Amino acid sequence: MRKISIVCVGKLKESWLREGCQEYMKRLNAWCTPQVMELEEFRLPERPSPAQIEECIQKEGERILKKLPTSGSVVAMCVEGKLLSSESLAAYLEKTALSGSGDVTFVIGGSYGLWQQVKDKADLRLSISPMTFPHQLARVLLLEQIYRGFSINANAKYHK
Repeated sequence: MRKISIVCVGKLKESWLREGCQEYMKRLNAWCTPQVMELEEFRLPERPSPAQIEECIQKEGERILKKLPTSGSVVAMCVEGKLLSSESLAAYLEKTALSGSGDVTFVIGGSYGLWQQVKDKADLRLSISPMTFPHQLARVLLLEQIYRGFSINANAKYHK
């Protein structure tokens, strides 16, 4: 069975976010082996300087790079990434399934974004929306879209 992983910075603080993620993880079990790896956030002062923010992005990026697999596809979630429809994401998931291992690792950075070296490792840079969302909410949105993509590919009724 394919493995779909999300490597993300930080833990979900709100119970409703955790419940939403758990629901989509449970649903995904029908089509893949889903996994979420939460990495520790780099702690910053209340009003960080640009240098402190850059250090944060780098340290979190180094932690992310250590968790990326040596095979499969890597998708970096970032604001400058491609905007895909649900159908296009489904097609990407299908394409990765046909191209080899089929495993896909999605990466969600911390609140200041992803380190450039993480983005450079990605096979795809993907944006959820041009709007700004908390990075913790992005996890729920991403899991829903991954589930929707599998549903589309399986001709299930979830996607209308």
